[in-house]
Amino acid sequence: MKIFDLWETSEVKIDDPGLRRYIALDGKLIPKSKGREQERFSKARVNIVERIINKLQVPGHRGKKHRIMTKSTGKFTTRAKNVIDALKLIEKQTKQNPISVLVKAVEHAAFRDETTTIEYGGARYLQAVDTSPMRRVNASLRHLVHGAYDKSFKKKTTIAQALAAELIAASQNDNTKSFAISKRIEMERQADAAR
Repeated sequence: MKIFDLWETSEVKIDDPGLRRYIALDGKLIPKSKGREQERFSKARVNIVERIINKLQVPGHRGKKHRIMTKSTGKFTTRAKNVIDALKLIEKQTKQNPISVLVKAVEHAAFRDETTTIEYGGARYLQAVDTSPMRRVNASLRHLVHGAYDKSFKKKTTIAQALAAELIAASQNDNTKSFAISKRIEMERQADAAR
């Protein structure tokens, strides 16, 4: 079965061995689980296309910046149309399967190391730690969506065009055009400094 009856997932390969169990590519006509997966690590069984749609649905601010950063209202069908349009644009521009471009973008945007704060003797220190595969996928999807929103919020570019541009740039590992790749480089640089 094809995703949205448009794209085949059987020939898509995941090169990163750490992420193979956490990127689901099962064929579904409409990737929508409606929150049925409730146990631990159940996100790993949710289709990657559905996960990026869910990330696009999150409205409001991000991080500690309390200003509106998105125009999202949380409608699944609207965001699914945006993702379909973005995948069609990717297919038109790259002449490749857009699901494989999405998987490549997630693999390239996933950082391997990050920092955590350790308090020792009343002082706080940053300590480098390895990142779990589930967090790597979640953070890379979040950064891809944030990069797309940065390119489209209060601009003439639509969210579908911005998402397509962000995914193509991330799949090519281009840190000048992709917000997610620049975030990965920044996180890994901080972790190297905290060793």
